[in-house]
Amino acid sequence: MPSASCDTFLNDIEDIVSQEDSKPQDRHFSRKHVVPKVRRRNTQKYLQEENSPPSDSTIPGIQKIWIRTWGCSHNNSDGEYMAGQLAAYGYKITENASDADLWLLNSCTVKNPAEDHFRNSIKKAQEENKKIVLAGCVPQAQPRQDYLKGLSIIGVQQIDRVVEVVEETIKGHSVRLLGQKKDNGKRLGGARLDLPKIRKNPLIEIISINTGCLNACTYCKTKHARGNLASYPIDELVDRAKQSFQEGVCEIWLTSEDTGAYGRDIGSSLPALLWKLVEVIPEGAMLRLGMTNPPYILEHLEEMAKILHHPRVYAFLHIPVQSASDTVLMEMKREYCVADFKRVVDFLKDKVPGITIATDIICGFPGETDQDFQETVKLVEEYKFPSLFINQFYPRPGTPAAKMEQVPAQVKKQRTKELSRIFHSYNPYDHKIGQRQQVLVTEESFDSKFYVAHNRFYEQVLVPKNPTFMGKMVEVDIYESGKHFMKGQPVSDAKVYTPSISKPLARGEVSGLTEEFRNRLGNHLNSVPHTSAANRRESASSRMVLRLQRLHQDFALKMSVGLALFALLFALLVKMCYGKVYMETCVWNVSPSECTGRACQLKDPGNILKNLRNHPSLITHKLSKTGFV
Repeated sequence: MPSASCDTFLNDIEDIVSQEDSKPQDRHFSRKHVVPKVRRRNTQKYLQEENSPPSDSTIPGIQKIWIRTWGCSHNNSDGEYMAGQLAAYGYKITENASDADLWLLNSCTVKNPAEDHFRNSIKKAQEENKKIVLAGCVPQAQPRQDYLKGLSIIGVQQIDRVVEVVEETIKGHSVRLLGQKKDNGKRLGGARLDLPKIRKNPLIEIISINTGCLNACTYCKTKHARGNLASYPIDELVDRAKQSFQEGVCEIWLTSEDTGAYGRDIGSSLPALLWKLVEVIPEGAMLRLGMTNPPYILEHLEEMAKILHHPRVYAFLHIPVQSASDTVLMEMKREYCVADFKRVVDFLKDKVPGITIATDIICGFPGETDQDFQETVKLVEEYKFPSLFINQFYPRPGTPAAKMEQVPAQVKKQRTKELSRIFHSYNPYDHKIGQRQQVLVTEESFDSKFYVAHNRFYEQVLVPKNPTFMGKMVEVDIYESGKHFMKGQPVSDAKVYTPSISKPLARGEVSGLTEEFRNRLGNHLNSVPHTSAANRRESASSRMVLRLQRLHQDFALKMSVGLALFALLFALLVKMCYGKVYMETCVWNVSPSECTGRACQLKDPGNILKNLRNHPSLITHKLSKTGFV
C-alpha cells in the first residue's frame, strides 16, 4: 500500500505540473497547427429546405393545381365543381402536371385498370415531390388502403370543402373528409348545385340529379362509395339548368348512378323532373338523359316515350343489360330478367322510331357458362346495338362477386374478343347516307380535323371545322358513314341557328358565380389563366370573402357547441348542489328555523322531495349553509 503522506509539501495545486510537462502557452501554440476537418453539407437537401419555407409561412391560394379525373360523367361533374371552387379562391388550374404544386386525383372504382392508373399517378406524384389530394370513389370506398396512408382525401359528398383540404395539404397537413351530407337526419344528394365550376366543355353542362342507387349488384364497388339513393329536389335542378343556359350552355347531360330511380326517396319521379326541365330549355338546345336500369324505367314507359319525342330531348337512352342469361343476372342481383329488358327496348323502339339504345355487357362474370354467353351473343345479333360497351369482368375487392368461383382469365378474354368481333360486324349508319339532318355542334374531334355534332338520336356526325358552327344548330347532308360516326356536309342555303341565349364562357372560365359575387371579386376573377397583379389582388379579395363566410360558419358552430357545454355544466352543477343537500342533512321534517344541521337518519328520497316541494324556502336555506348561495 502506498503511503498516505507526501514527502514534499505543495504550496499550490499548480506545483503538481513538473518541468517536463507542457506549459499552457505551449498547448495554445500547438493548437494553431491543428487543421479542422471540413464537414460536407448536403447541398441539394440544404437548397431544398431553403426553398421550402415552414408550413406556417406557406400562403394558400397562389399555387398551381393539376386535376385528373377518371370515370363516369358524374365523376367529371365533381371534378368541374372542384376546379371551379379552387379557381374562385385564387388557385391556378393548370394543364401541365409537371408545372403544378399540387395534384388533385379524382378516381374511379368501377374496374381494376382505372384504379391501377390512379395508383400509378399517386406514385408518380410522390416521386416528383408533389402535394397530393385524392378524391372520387376509390378512397371513399376504401380509405384505409396502404397506398393511401398519410394522404389527404376529399369524399364524394364533401367536394364543396375542397378548398379547405387543399389549403391544409399545401401547409403540410393530411386531411380526410369522408362524411355524408344530411339534413335533419336525411341523406342529401351531395354538395350544393350552385357552386362555382369550370366546365371541361363550356357548351355542355353535366347535372347530377341524384347520387347512389337502390340496387345491390354483387360486382359493383361504386355502391360502397356512393351509397344508397339520394335525390336533389326538382326546383334546385331546374334552377341549375336555367343558370347554365344563361352562361351559354347549349346541351345538358343528366347523370347519376341510376337516373331511372330518381325521386323515389323524395316522393317524385324521373318523368316529373323531365317535364319541368323541358319547360326551361331554349329552342335549339338539347337535353341528354343518362343511364337507367330496366326495373325503374318499366313503370314509366308511356311517359318516357312522350318525353323522348320532345324536340329538345335527344331520342337516346342508355339501358345496361350486362348479360342475356337470367341465371347470370340472378347471380349479379340485377333485379330484372332478359324479358324485362326486351320489353323496354321493344316498346321504346315502337313508340320512338329511330331511338338509339345503348347498353353494357360484362363478359366472364363468375359462373357464366358457354351457353350463358351464347345467349348474350344472340341478343347482340338480334338488336344490333349502335352503341355497345363491352367490359371484361374484374373482381373488385370487397364485393360478393370477388369471392365467387372465377371464370379463367383466358376464357374471359376470348369471350370479350368474340363479342367485340360481332359488334364490329355490322354498320348501324349505312342506311342514313343521303339523309338531311339537323345537328348540334358542341366539340372538336380527337384528331382535330372535324367538329363533332349530334343529330336528333344522339348519333355522332362530323362536320367541317367552321368556327361559326360551334355551339350552333346546323343542317347537313350525310355523305359518309363509319362504325361510330357519320360525316355531314352543311347545306349551303341552310340557316345556322344559335340556341344559346347568351355568349358561352371562355374555356377555363369559372361559371356559377352570381352577379353579387362577381361585383365583390371583380370581373377578372373568372379568367383563371391570368396572373397579373390585378388578378392576384382580386384573388386575395376572393379568399377574403370565402374566409369570412367560413369564419361566420365556424362562429355559429362554436356558439352552438359552447351553449351545449354550458347547459351540460349547469346541469352537473345543479346535480352536485342537490346531491350535497341530500348528503349533508336534509330530509327536513322541521322548518328552516328549527334546522340544527344534524345528519338526517331517514333514507327515503321520496320524503326528501316531498319536504322540498312543501317548503321551497328550504332549498335556499340549505344551499346557503353549504356555501352554494
